[in-house]
Amino acid sequence: MLVLFGGRQQYPHFSHIHPLTFYNGAIFARVCKGCGERIRRSPRYSCNQCNFHLHESCFKLPLELQLAIHSEHRLKLHQKPPYDGDTCTCSCCNMTCKWFVYHCSLCKFDLDIKCAFLPPTIESQIHDHPLTLFGKSISFICDCCGKDGNSMPYLCGRNCGFWVHHNCASLPRMVKHIRHKHPLNFINSLKADDSKQRFCRLCVQMVDTNHGVYYCSRCDYVAHLDCATIKKDMDETFMRKLKGKDPIESIIIMLEYEDSSLDEFTKELSYIVKRTEGEDKIEMAVEIKHFNHEHDLKLIKELENYEICDGCIRPIFFPPFYSCAQCNFFLHKSCVELPTKTQHPLHQHPLVLWLRRPKLSMCDACLCLSNGFTYVCDACNFSLDVSCSLIYETLKHDGHKHPLILSSSTSTGKCSACNSKGEIFRCSRCEFILNFKCATLPLTVKYEQHEHLFTLCYTVEDDSGEYYCDICEEERDAKNWFYYCADCDYPAHPHCIFGYAKNDEEDFRNIKFGVTCTYSFHQHPLTLVRETKDQLLCDECSKPCDALVYECTSLPKFSEEKKRQHKVIIVAEERSSGEDILGYRG
Repeated sequence: MLVLFGGRQQYPHFSHIHPLTFYNGAIFARVCKGCGERIRRSPRYSCNQCNFHLHESCFKLPLELQLAIHSEHRLKLHQKPPYDGDTCTCSCCNMTCKWFVYHCSLCKFDLDIKCAFLPPTIESQIHDHPLTLFGKSISFICDCCGKDGNSMPYLCGRNCGFWVHHNCASLPRMVKHIRHKHPLNFINSLKADDSKQRFCRLCVQMVDTNHGVYYCSRCDYVAHLDCATIKKDMDETFMRKLKGKDPIESIIIMLEYEDSSLDEFTKELSYIVKRTEGEDKIEMAVEIKHFNHEHDLKLIKELENYEICDGCIRPIFFPPFYSCAQCNFFLHKSCVELPTKTQHPLHQHPLVLWLRRPKLSMCDACLCLSNGFTYVCDACNFSLDVSCSLIYETLKHDGHKHPLILSSSTSTGKCSACNSKGEIFRCSRCEFILNFKCATLPLTVKYEQHEHLFTLCYTVEDDSGEYYCDICEEERDAKNWFYYCADCDYPAHPHCIFGYAKNDEEDFRNIKFGVTCTYSFHQHPLTLVRETKDQLLCDECSKPCDALVYECTSLPKFSEEKKRQHKVIIVAEERSSGEDILGYRG
């Protein structure tokens, strides 16, 4: 064990060439090199020099094991499967192993680190008798989920003929999902109603009610076993209270949650009223102090110019709205009235309203960058922009005739409006899918100096069979949504309307340009602009700054050449790792 000069201790580990340092704080978008799962708030051992991280539990795995299912020889822990291609098949679950694996070199017997610690006998919550791990991999049909198995199952030792996957054997009898108000109970089957088809309320896909499901009888709410038990979507507080409790105690805990509310925070306001006006006992706040702006805001009852709201980064088309007399800051009345805290079905912790300037933030729902208001969970580095935060469990959109339901399944379909993936809504009646990025497209937008407004369109403008964008002059996919000026017969891609980086798929719909911020490394305020004509190279990534940059506009009136030499440029693009890439010139 080594001691660092900063006081932190370092520990050697067989899987890495450098000593590892123990950390107990939150980390964003890092993968454990032992199990391949995300590290979020778990204690970890890390080598920051190599971006190498291990869960504390993976770091402390024993280097050798003697197991009943392979009693002939001891199994040794390997950093990766000792075969060509660095992969193998687990002898227990028949799944591919890519990370730490326990290996017998004599028998070519391999176990991933989860299967290596399966107990030989368990008291299952979904069966009345103890279950025993069968020591050989066989083909069977799981009596819990009804799916085929080709692995080592658990079976009932009392001749019940009950065979289950080991994942199913460890299912809890009751779960609390963040997207439903009440706890869900495990049932072996649900009596089918021939008049209607059942679909899982979490992934919005068909469910076989002849086998095990999770069910809320109070709401007639049914969910797949795997959908209801996704770890990140299970109510942490409820599951912690439920742990180790018998069935009677579980019912008591369930009753405590029956009347809990998902919107307990929504009454907290984000502003203080300074002055009101009104008649007949109907008063309106005409001057307020918003907690996210340094100056007082005044109510504007007439719209003279085209303005962008600093909260949702959407156009202000109709009064009244609030404006700052001292700076270029505007808010819709509805954005002023946003609560300071909210709960959203995409995340289990309360989210706090935050104006993240000067830092750009990536929304975890639509994956777009924003410099407007965001709802944030600091502990998990999770954030939603205003538009996404206002869409909950169900959605009725003008672009589809049926109601849409938020789906937990993001890997089995692409958005019907743009043909890309992401957090999605599904239609339970047809195959229509809509992601957050398209669900939050503004219905009407303005494009640069174009005379008329553009309207979001869902079907092609004519039957010509050839469709192009009049901005980039490239072909459009006839199935994708687009913006259209009917007065000029002028169609356009959404990303061409909003602007986008040439080397990135995301557009700038949630970014307000012209915003000025201050940084400690430069003496003048810096203004967010779309691109620089000089195409200077970023000091950080050595690539041309052709997308989002901050530039200094407070310099003396030098010649044009001198201005370029003194320009401060910062790449403002935020990557999925959650870290800003900042390079600057001074």
